[in-house]
Amino acid sequence: MTLCTTIDSPLGELLLVGEESATAKGGTALTSLSLPGQQGAAVVEEGWVHAPEAFAAITGQLRTYFAGSLTHFEIEYAAGEGTEFRRRVWDALETIPYGTTTTYGALAERLGLSRMAVRALGAAVGRNPLLVVRPCHRVIGADGTLTGYAGGLAAKRLLLDLEAA
Repeated sequence: MTLCTTIDSPLGELLLVGEESATAKGGTALTSLSLPGQQGAAVVEEGWVHAPEAFAAITGQLRTYFAGSLTHFEIEYAAGEGTEFRRRVWDALETIPYGTTTTYGALAERLGLSRMAVRALGAAVGRNPLLVVRPCHRVIGADGTLTGYAGGLAAKRLLLDLEAA
């Protein structure tokens, strides 16, 4: 069963989508976290169950993060999203420490990818369905500029400022 809820945030109203899970804190594994106006954002579908209580543990962590008191999320993600390559890139995003940034090139190097693969890596970062909690906002251009964030560059700047990166 697909569950959903929304939460107000400094970025606007976030849409959270998840699945019931016996192993997740609070009983829900997250499948998507979308920002307002996000490119490729999830859209509530017929049959989804609006269940704010199922996301209490996740929304609690998000509120604490936005308050500046949480530096690492402990959220179970639902399995099965993305290709093997995308999952590999998304796992690498999880290793970027709070308050720091890395470049697409450095991330590719960490994954053992060639310079030619940086474009594919960037596309995989852009398809991250879990904005904010899987920190793709911490990936910047080689020259230090903010580039490519599905939630928009203003949201990326807000998140980096929050983390003082």
